[in-house]
Amino acid sequence: MDAIRIHPSDNVEVLLKPRGGIPAGHKVALRDIPAGAEIVKYGFPIGTATEDIPAGAWVHTHNVRTGLRETAEFEYRPDLRPPPPPPPEARALAFDGYLRPDGRAAVRNEIWIIPAVGCVNSVAQSLAAANAGLATGAVEGVYAFTHPYGCSQTGADHARTRKLLAALCRHPNAGGVLVVSLGCENLSPAQFREELGPADPDRVKFLVCQDVADEMAEGSRLLAEIAAAMAGDRRRPLPLSKLVAGLKCGGSDGLSGITANPAVGRFSDLLVSLGGTAILTETPEMFGAEPILFNRAASRTVFMKAVEMADGFRRYFVSHGENVYENPSPGNKAGGITTLEDKSCGCVQKGGCAPVADVVPYAGPVSARGLNLMSGPGNDLVSSTALAAAGAHLILFTTGRGTPFGAPVPTVKISTNTALYAKKRNWMDFNAGTIADGGETPEEAGLRLLELVAKVASGERTLSEKRGAREIAIFKDGVTL
Repeated sequence: MDAIRIHPSDNVEVLLKPRGGIPAGHKVALRDIPAGAEIVKYGFPIGTATEDIPAGAWVHTHNVRTGLRETAEFEYRPDLRPPPPPPPEARALAFDGYLRPDGRAAVRNEIWIIPAVGCVNSVAQSLAAANAGLATGAVEGVYAFTHPYGCSQTGADHARTRKLLAALCRHPNAGGVLVVSLGCENLSPAQFREELGPADPDRVKFLVCQDVADEMAEGSRLLAEIAAAMAGDRRRPLPLSKLVAGLKCGGSDGLSGITANPAVGRFSDLLVSLGGTAILTETPEMFGAEPILFNRAASRTVFMKAVEMADGFRRYFVSHGENVYENPSPGNKAGGITTLEDKSCGCVQKGGCAPVADVVPYAGPVSARGLNLMSGPGNDLVSSTALAAAGAHLILFTTGRGTPFGAPVPTVKISTNTALYAKKRNWMDFNAGTIADGGETPEEAGLRLLELVAKVASGERTLSEKRGAREIAIFKDGVTL
């Protein structure tokens, strides 16, 4: 098979192999499509033909335009189907993780150093390097997460920074946290403590650099105390129902919605059917595909939260004078994605078919088990950081182009095509290109992915972890003072 028609109502097919100079991942017309007619893929319109397109012709940016507008209306037409029951192989899976006092699981037991303001980034990095030797026994690593914010911000920006950093401090993968402040920043130590709320004083400590003579000596002393408090932590067998997985894609191509994203969708359905939780974000990459997700809302209340999430991001675009369809990226187009609707319909495949249990704001926290939607932009590092802050133990990241970055939590890189997997073996953890190659079905790939996730949750490190790739980025909208 050298091409696939995704849905019976589609008037295009996607090439799995190059044909007549048209690259793999790109679309060709299955029949004559007149100018002004809709291009249908995934069973949904992904754009409009700008000229007559004969059968067999290439269908792409040169003859298709988006149908998206700045406003959209949605009607709740419930389409609630429980995910299929998991096979015996999935029911037999578990993972060896840490059980926190509040009942949450953790898949890592690390010390996180969180700067309250960008001014102390160098201090945080130096402390992490100087105290790397604490990573013995129960302590699995010491990591600093630098960023440029925490001061010269106002309003919603300042609130987002405060909320996200405090959420990272509460993440179960952080067995201990050192918050490093300067002392004069907008996000003051007192304000940070108030945002954080109650915390174990043996595991969460604060360093105010302006208040001590030697911040390195004092910070090292505090980190040693945190490590001592973690010394008794041990992994134990835990059910997959305690697992929270973030779902993300980046550098998508024409195979994303056929291989990697459906495989992740099958994984998500398996995890949800086992009582676990999945989080899908990237709100602008739901534009044009909202009915696929929103009609699966578990209630009208959840549906209205989803609509407000989408409307809120449309207003955000318009307030900055931008088009809501200012996407896909050059790399997406080179890979065969023509319009934002095309990208979105592929993107939401990661959500499988489970009902949407809840919709949460940027950075969560997620509280409902099952499939959750989270408000957030499409930017890879910003949305991955938000997934971690919402409580994701790990992130499944699909890509057709490849990327080396790593989020604060284990980031499993999933290639959409075998060529990428073979070329970037130092980046890619999992190959979903086997689906296009005919080697397995999305269901089989989803189960294989669940088995890999259980190993990662038990301590097997991802390739980005092995390279030390751990970064955060915070969503910013307003002025800088």
